[in-house]
Amino acid sequence: ANDPPSKKKRMDAIGDWMASDVALIDPDELEVYGSETMATKQLTSYTFEVCDSLINIGPCGKICMGEPAFLSEEFVQNSDADLELVTTAGYGKNGALCVLQRSVRPQVVTTFELPGCVHMWTVMGPPAEKKPPKKAEESGDPASEDKAAEQPLTNTHAFLILSRADSSMILQTDQEINELDHSGFSTQNPTVFAGNLGDGRYVLQVCPMGVRLLDGTRQLQHIPLDVGSSIVAGSLADPHVIIRSVEGLVIHLTLRGDPAAGCRLAVLRPQLTAVKAKILSVCVYKDMSGLFTTRNEEQDEPAKPQKPLPPPKESVDMSSNGVLDDDDEDELLYGESEENPIQKEPVRMTSKEAPSDAKSMFEIKEVAPTYWLFVARENGVLEIYSLPEYKLCFLVKNFPMGQKVLVDSVQMTAPSGTKSEKLSDMSHESMPVVHEILVVGLGIRHSRPVLLARVDEDLLIYEAFPFYETQREGHLKLRFKKMSHDIFLRERKYKTQKPENEEEEKAFQSRQWLHPFSDISGYSGVFLCGYQPYWLFMSSRGELRCHPMFVDGPIYCFAPFHNVNCPKGFLHFNKKGELRISTLPTHLTYDAPWPVRKVPLRCTPHFVNYHVDSKTYCVVTSQPDPCNHLVRFTGEDKEYELLERDSRYIFPTMDKFSLQLLSPVSWETIPNTRVDLDEWEHLTCLKNVMLSSEGTTTGMKGYLALGTNYCYGEDVTSRGRIIILDIIDVVPEPGQPLTKNKIKIVYSKEQKGPVTALSQVVGFLLSAIGQKIYIWQLKDNELVGVAF
Repeated sequence: ANDPPSKKKRMDAIGDWMASDVALIDPDELEVYGSETMATKQLTSYTFEVCDSLINIGPCGKICMGEPAFLSEEFVQNSDADLELVTTAGYGKNGALCVLQRSVRPQVVTTFELPGCVHMWTVMGPPAEKKPPKKAEESGDPASEDKAAEQPLTNTHAFLILSRADSSMILQTDQEINELDHSGFSTQNPTVFAGNLGDGRYVLQVCPMGVRLLDGTRQLQHIPLDVGSSIVAGSLADPHVIIRSVEGLVIHLTLRGDPAAGCRLAVLRPQLTAVKAKILSVCVYKDMSGLFTTRNEEQDEPAKPQKPLPPPKESVDMSSNGVLDDDDEDELLYGESEENPIQKEPVRMTSKEAPSDAKSMFEIKEVAPTYWLFVARENGVLEIYSLPEYKLCFLVKNFPMGQKVLVDSVQMTAPSGTKSEKLSDMSHESMPVVHEILVVGLGIRHSRPVLLARVDEDLLIYEAFPFYETQREGHLKLRFKKMSHDIFLRERKYKTQKPENEEEEKAFQSRQWLHPFSDISGYSGVFLCGYQPYWLFMSSRGELRCHPMFVDGPIYCFAPFHNVNCPKGFLHFNKKGELRISTLPTHLTYDAPWPVRKVPLRCTPHFVNYHVDSKTYCVVTSQPDPCNHLVRFTGEDKEYELLERDSRYIFPTMDKFSLQLLSPVSWETIPNTRVDLDEWEHLTCLKNVMLSSEGTTTGMKGYLALGTNYCYGEDVTSRGRIIILDIIDVVPEPGQPLTKNKIKIVYSKEQKGPVTALSQVVGFLLSAIGQKIYIWQLKDNELVGVAF
């Protein structure tokens, strides 16, 4: 028991280095090392999927013009050639050709000559009864199985209403287009407006002196209207219809009832007497964005996405009085001690303690639809009324002047008979005339209200944005900002062009030019008729795209058309009275400043050139290859020195250039047209040249001229080659129509320096070789020097 204690070996434990109380730990150490040791966790594997991608055409290295391969026969004879631009873009596996079009070129399905038509509408019919599908196993035919697998089209247009100056034509659109002789439609009078009500079940036809409601071809209701002048325009937002007379009288029609008991139209003549001036245009709008509200932000706060929760981090449990004691030296150096910064951080819950409704941050708030009436008057006032109360909620003065921001005017117009009203009547005579207004919800879920107005020969586009600072009760808490665009409505007139009839031109100006559409080849927006037709697209990304469609000249009227023979297409009348049934080409992307198509090459493109005679594109590309040898020159002889390295050594890469022909028909490489350049040889220029030739009637022939340079290194003098190629027509191979073109090498010889530039001068070839410029003449497939 009296034995001395045995000597124990000192062990370094974590308790000797770390304080047992968290409050005693230095805050900096706690920030760096954490509050406790992290337990080992199993690694989580992730799988990534592409949700969206943005198209990129840069960097545009080279660019050339070419003729489009697919152009409908109706547009081939146009005097104004519609060309396309092809640029090189990308590097390596992302290399591609970008095909750019300035205007939209529709694919014409068929054309009918129907002169005298001034307007048209497409409407849907009653929903067809669902028939039980036939079992494909009974027939045993694989073709019938494919047909059974195809889903029938829904929401197809059943009728096409064509309006003439004194009559109307009703066409039934199914597998074939046939004229209806006996139906409930009015054919003895011109049609002013037509559309669908009751979620597409009923058809509304508005004539100058009456309104008809139909269920398919069966007439349900006929309302004669005698308002002192004929009806000239209409606007529809189910179940509300607003029609306008020549004198500016507005009539409100509302669909009431249910299909079982029978639906009827209720007629109302609203008294819009807030401003005493003639009404020039009206538009009824169904708001699905929630921006059109008269309540304050606190009362009706819009749905805001909640901020995402911070990454889960375990909270640090500290005592309330856990302020750290600093040393005297620290107080002298850094000042008095402050509260522990760790205590200032909010307590963060772990992922297990997070609320279960965290997914609600991405939920979409349901917005109840509201209806609004836009009214444009002769004195330049724009009014917005709520439906069906007809309460004035927004008023803009001098609307046709194109203000940058449309602000609600707080002061109303002066009482009638005052001096200010007389002055306003005199001033509006010199104010631009509002021909048409349209309000439509664009973008995803129609959340971007856009106001379009055709004022004289200009187009105004405004977008609504919330503005809750409005103090006036009962008025809309929003404003409209002007959007910039490059749409030009005026007709291009030439000196030799004969002046048109003023009456016809005035009648054309009074027609409806703005046509909203949805799901035409997957796009929604507005089509603008007129002398300079335009497509206005807005996809889910929210950018407004304006693309012209000049290929068919002036467009008089337009209507979307969804049919078995033309799914998601459209109809339009041109100046010649031709009705075209067309579709938008789907291989192009219209959500871009110009319609664009990207052709992947999977290699780096350097040059692209269009050969007019063969209507093909010549593309120069390169691919990196590992290089394991060097070139040594002993006089004129080349020796290759092989570099031996271990298996882990990474050899440098060297670009291997090649030339290939592409067909614009399918944008595929033409077989047997590849020309590979030598090793270490870089292509520096590619040019279409017209050289003198005795074998043609014009004395000139087109060739492809190439200039190259051998890049052996700084110790070797640079030299290059001039290569002249000719694209010839041959008999195509069976089953390969693209093999009708082949490349013939006319000339290929090494020069005394690098060939950096090529051009043509009156049939001679001009080349920049080293520090000199040479002029060559092609004779018997040889270049003969003329001057330098």
